[in-house]
Amino acid sequence: MRSTEPPTSQPGTTPKSRLRLSIGRRPRDAIRVAVAGGLLALVALLSLLPGNQVEIAIYQQLEAIPPVSDPAWVVLSWFGSWAGIAAVAAVAMYFKWVRLGMLCAAAGAVTWVLAWVLHTVLPPRQVAPWLVGPVFHFPASSVAIMAVLTVVAAPYLGGAARYTGWALTVLVAVAGLHLGAFLPLGAVGGALLGWGVGTLFHLVFGVPGRRISEQIITDELELAGFVPVSIVPLRYRVLEPREFAVVTEDGERLRVKVVRRIGRRAGAWYKIRRLLLLLDVYDDPPLSTPLHEVEHEAYIALLADRAGVRTPSVVLACDVKHAPPLLVVRHVDGCRLSELPPEQIDDELLDAIWEQLSALADAGIAHHDLRAKNILVDADREPWLLSFTFGQAGAGAARRAQDLAEVLVSLASVAGVDRTVRTAIRAVPADRLEAALVNLSPLALPKRIRTQGETRRFLLAELRETLADRLGVPIPGFRSPVRPVTVVGLLLVGAAVYLLLPELSSMGDVVAALQHADWGWLAVAVATGFVAILMSAISVLGSSKIALPFWRTCAVQVAAAFTGRTTPGGAGFFGINLVFLERLGLRRSLAVGITLLNQAGTGAVAFVVCVIGVFGAGMTGTFRNLSIPTGWPVLVSVAGVLIVAGVLLGSPFGRRRILRPALEVTRELLDTLRHPVRAVQLCGGAFGYLVVSGYGLVACLAAIHPDFPVIAVIIVFIAANTLGHLAPAPGGLGAVEAALLAGLGALGIPPTAAVTAVLASRLLTYWLPVLPGIAMFRYLQHRKVI
Repeated sequence: MRSTEPPTSQPGTTPKSRLRLSIGRRPRDAIRVAVAGGLLALVALLSLLPGNQVEIAIYQQLEAIPPVSDPAWVVLSWFGSWAGIAAVAAVAMYFKWVRLGMLCAAAGAVTWVLAWVLHTVLPPRQVAPWLVGPVFHFPASSVAIMAVLTVVAAPYLGGAARYTGWALTVLVAVAGLHLGAFLPLGAVGGALLGWGVGTLFHLVFGVPGRRISEQIITDELELAGFVPVSIVPLRYRVLEPREFAVVTEDGERLRVKVVRRIGRRAGAWYKIRRLLLLLDVYDDPPLSTPLHEVEHEAYIALLADRAGVRTPSVVLACDVKHAPPLLVVRHVDGCRLSELPPEQIDDELLDAIWEQLSALADAGIAHHDLRAKNILVDADREPWLLSFTFGQAGAGAARRAQDLAEVLVSLASVAGVDRTVRTAIRAVPADRLEAALVNLSPLALPKRIRTQGETRRFLLAELRETLADRLGVPIPGFRSPVRPVTVVGLLLVGAAVYLLLPELSSMGDVVAALQHADWGWLAVAVATGFVAILMSAISVLGSSKIALPFWRTCAVQVAAAFTGRTTPGGAGFFGINLVFLERLGLRRSLAVGITLLNQAGTGAVAFVVCVIGVFGAGMTGTFRNLSIPTGWPVLVSVAGVLIVAGVLLGSPFGRRRILRPALEVTRELLDTLRHPVRAVQLCGGAFGYLVVSGYGLVACLAAIHPDFPVIAVIIVFIAANTLGHLAPAPGGLGAVEAALLAGLGALGIPPTAAVTAVLASRLLTYWLPVLPGIAMFRYLQHRKVI
């Protein structure tokens, strides 16, 4: 491999022509323009308010700078004027940067005009009477001009120019504040205006380093000792590196990869999902630039090649001035495994693939992108491993286990589960396969791996069950999805909710109400929390066509009070029940169906109770303070929601991910209703869970404020609990409390009694069962139930 720095001169293209050829647009600039516009609008609204004490204090401190420095501040202020625009444009023209000079002049002029328009539209800032002399306009035009010149010039002149320009922008802002031209909020608005206009110019006219031309590739290869005679662009996708096929003068064939953006970056959602499943999570160290990524991929590929893994030889990895970095490897004729017909993927080929993967693992290298498309099969039916962008050298056992899980999914998606597992057991040690089992879960796999098996809905579950059966080991137990950081966050949010809600009434009144509460009723509230868990277990029993053990099911629901109520969206509830059902011998597809049916039955019962209860209570006049918003805004909002819902459900994504599963669950629910015993268990258990939980709120209200309609309070609880748990916070924390307070307020219950009862009921009936749930969770793990 050869790594080069760009020389000052090139055989075929001059630096100026190379700059011109590399001009292109960055998609993220559209987002930046939107963010800058939104922030500028927000700051402009704030500018309509009188100057606050913080602004005035900053202004006074900077105004107090000794006057002897005024000449320097005046000169600095010229940088943000027409003189500064002219000077930057003239310097750029002198050095023959014609494009840069014209862009700076145009962007500076546009920014000045926009600042003048805002000065005309927005009134001068209002300040204290003793500052009545100066007129403070919004935004600061000098800061805006300096900022836009910095943003426009930075891609052409490099990082040093960017840092220098923003330092000058700050100094221009300080100069304007010292000279009394504007207030601090005006400086912030000017910086946002300049940033937005400069980014808009990048979006419209493009920036250097975004495109690659055949001439630039020719120059780089000639510097490396190759003479290309043919350069053909290959298939191109927006978010993936661009590739070119090259034929040199001596007949050698090369493949050139152009990396314009860092691809080795795991999303936040994937990291959160892995934290919910795995105890030991190893995140990749971040890469700083596309060049860093190119050099990293070349390094891992060289290590793999040295370890005996078949991978295309690296020829060149280099940075290119005014263009993205390049990675050049030797071309290998063949077909991607994802493109091979199924009949051509035989056991011999799978054995050869496992041999290469074992060599990679023995060398301590994790590929971490072992999709079928990254396995090439040549004319001799020999597999080659491609694309080490996500690779890691010196990977630990846990990381290599995840790599093995990824390749199991990839091979199963093209060769089938049975053949993949059979050949894997023949080629890979059993301890490695057993370690990979825990990673065969949607939470542990990145989307690029999971989506290979989208045509088979339960491919991942079937693969995990088959592998566990062939190895003679149980399906991995459920691990706690709660981490210390989750507990800390939950406690902080809970503390905020339980401290802020009493302020709706009076903290002193709430404390006094608790001190004088009837403790007998509070004890009843505690009991309802545990009886509700029993009702939940009965509804789970009714969701299954296969008889489930009663006491073990109840114990799992007690543990689910811990895992489900402390995770966003109740993810822990689904996870613990799925593992429990799988440990009983049920296949993953059936376990998922039982869990979804249980949730659908509970939701259907809650909906029916809410509709009947709300209309019934409304007819009796129970809701005294309830008001429903009306008018055109509400009608337009409802119509918009319906249109968006219709478009979503009518789209392929909506039909595949929402409509089809919903129809399947509905059919299961209707089939359950045809069996009286199961129907009573499912619907009766769900109804009992909701009513008993609602009676916990009734008990807390009775302990504080005995005069209230019991049935209406239960209806309010069911509606608020159902809607509040749609929020992503664990246990609907904050959303459920707010909905309960709104409902109790509509019943005419005094604020102090409502706040006290809501906080007490949530604590005693919902959060208190988490404590025995922790103990039960550990017990069930020890007994191999989950």
